[in-house]
Amino acid sequence: MAAREDTHFGEQTVPLTDKQVLVDEVFHSVARRYDLMNDLMSGGLHRAWKDALVTTVNPPRSDKTFALLDLAGGTGDVAFRVVEAGGAGTRVTVCDINAEMLSVGRELAAERGHDGAVSFEQGNAEELPYPDRSFDCVTIAFGIRNVPRIERALSEVFRVLRIGGRFLCLEFSNVDVPGFDKLYELYSFQVIPRVGEAVTGDREAYQYLVESIRKFPKPKIFAEMIEQADFRRVSFKAMTGGVVALHSGWKL
Repeated sequence: MAAREDTHFGEQTVPLTDKQVLVDEVFHSVARRYDLMNDLMSGGLHRAWKDALVTTVNPPRSDKTFALLDLAGGTGDVAFRVVEAGGAGTRVTVCDINAEMLSVGRELAAERGHDGAVSFEQGNAEELPYPDRSFDCVTIAFGIRNVPRIERALSEVFRVLRIGGRFLCLEFSNVDVPGFDKLYELYSFQVIPRVGEAVTGDREAYQYLVESIRKFPKPKIFAEMIEQADFRRVSFKAMTGGVVALHSGWKL
């Protein structure tokens, strides 16, 4: 009998096979208020961070075909920004494991007139339902830490990227400014769960989200994981005192 693999879900230790189910329940609970909570939790800064991500993607502003896969992007926030920044040839596929988040994304795409350029598909980042070398770019914003087997997801991203394609990952990181780190931790663990409870009625979901940030590997370690997945020219850029980091890797 194979040994059971365990992982962390907040402060709990759970079987690795159970983590995805638990994460799905969290995002099902908060899907309808997810974008609002992003604004409240970050003071609107998540918009600037995502703008930096899209600027780095730099989709062609011409009719040139450009296919981007946005993982764990269910509500379409990053996808819409990429389409608006790119030209007529830009197409985005949003792949998310959570059906409720995808439902919200489809509604917003129709409202904004992006349903022709953005498609929403349910899928698991560890087993992507796409052929090899399907995309010019793969992005994931604030979602990689919720994947049970990050190494598998990175391997799948590498597989579906075309030669010369780029992987970009925006994720919460570790604050490296003395004094600000204590303030940030106090805000994360005392304020965010209370705001989450007030807005969505689900304190536990936001308790998990802030705890998952603390458990995520530090930037240098995560960069090494990206390199181990065969990416080249791997780098990362810390933003807002290290609150978030933008990671980059190329398939060369």
